[in-house]
Order: sequence, then structure tokens, then C-alpha cells
Amino acid sequence: MLCQPRFMADISVNPLAHFGKQVKKERVARGWSLPQLEERTGIDAGHWSRIERGVRPPTELIAAKCDEAFPERREWFSEYYRDSRSWAPPGFRSWTEEEDSASSLRDWCPSILTGFLQTEEYARELLSVHPDVTDEIVATRLAGRMARQKRLFAREIPTLFLIDQLSLYRLVGSPEIMAAQLRQLVTLAGRLRVTIQVVPAVAIPSGAHGVILTDAAAYSETIVSGNVWTDEETRSSLGRVFDTLRAEAWRASESLTLIEQAAELWIGESPLTAIATAERA
Repeated sequence: MLCQPRFMADISVNPLAHFGKQVKKERVARGWSLPQLEERTGIDAGHWSRIERGVRPPTELIAAKCDEAFPERREWFSEYYRDSRSWAPPGFRSWTEEEDSASSLRDWCPSILTGFLQTEEYARELLSVHPDVTDEIVATRLAGRMARQKRLFAREIPTLFLIDQLSLYRLVGSPEIMAAQLRQLVTLAGRLRVTIQVVPAVAIPSGAHGVILTDAAAYSETIVSGNVWTDEETRSSLGRVFDTLRAEAWRASESLTLIEQAAELWIGESPLTAIATAERA
């Protein structure tokens, strides 16, 4: 039987909140500010703030940094992190770790283009329309998104992207931004081990939520939060949804032609003409 932390006699405890509470408890006991914790660990103070508030899941690295900063806890943070992998709810797990260790990746994103394929300008426009965001928040999220792209494509693992046909015609920013974004899709489609297929605007089993699948985990999110799933039943279920979507998609060569045609649409003589045509597509 897997060992569980002693406090888990009460399984209603929120594991994110508990981990963060322990970090804050040790930091405050030493009289450290968040910037001082950053100096001692090399982890951004803003990230520590999110950890302490229980809105960002810890990773193996975060747990190790806590053990280094708070040696009196005798590696409690790493032990808690390891044990939590078997019982913590999906939202407690870090998708970044799963993604960075994956040997393959499949991605479906409805309505807009997935973050992996976004140009910086397209991503900035999307991030900026969220309510209550500041320029600093947008800049931080944008940097994280671009770094995530770089890590994925640097590894050259097999990647399959299913994109929603409607995303080719949804105006984000300006016609110029859209044209540049679709040209980026054409470029990425020519990369080694990258496949891009367009799913037509028909009835589909996942029109509201995206899903990302690796060889060992799955990720899906709502407007409220994202969850990481590692159990076989959920991964298989989401895999079947993805396969159903792909069965409706155009072939890669046909998809490339559609993307090129949409790019030409956005760079027509009149932006208004392009937008009007896009709305009818």
C-alpha cells in the first residue's frame, strides 16, 4: 500500500492549498519576503506567490527547492509531492512536467489556434482580451507561452495538431496579424514530425473544450481550470474523442491548401472584404 502523508486522514484537504500553506508557514517563520525566497531558490517570486495561494501546482523541482530552503522539514516537501501523485486530484498535477517528458503529443483546440502554434502577436492579442489582466500579467503569460513552444519544437517529437476550421476565420487583432499567423501555420506544417490537420465546421464531440494527449497523460481545461489525467480509463476516453475528431479532419495536404487559401483571404485588397468573406466561410 502506498504511503500517504499523515494529515491525509482527512481526504477533504485541498492538496494545493496545503502544500502552499506549508511553504508560506516556513517562509514567514524565517522572516523572509517572497523576493528573498526567490534569491535563495532561483524561482520567481510571483511563482512562489501562486504556489502559496494554491493556484499553481507544485513540481518536483519546486518540492526540491523547498527542501533545500527548509532543511528542518527533512524533505517533507518532496515526500509529499511524490505521495500525492497517487491520490491527489487531477488539478494538483503539473502538466508542464508531463509535456516536457513526452515522446509524442496530440493537440486539439476548438475556436482558436492552440498556444503551440501561435505567433507572438496573435498570442498577445488573445491574452489581452481576458478581463482584469494588466500589461505585466500579459507579458508574463506571453513569455511563458513562447518558451513552451520553444521547448516543444526543440525536441522534435512527433506532434499532431487538429485545428478548428473556424479558427482560420476568427479575427484576432487585425487582418495583418491573422495573415502572419496563418503563414506561420504553413511554415510549421513543413517541419519534421509536425502534422497539422483542419477539422471542418461540423458537429463534433468536443466543440467547447480542448485536449492535449501525450504517451502517458492527458490535459483538458475549462474556462475555470485545467486538469491533468494519468489514469488509463480517462486517457483512453479522451483518446477516443481525439480519434473521432481526426476521423472528421481533412488530410494534411488538403489542410495545408485550406490554410494557404485562408491566409490569402486575410491579405486581400480590402481588410473589410477579407473580414466579410471570413464571416461567411
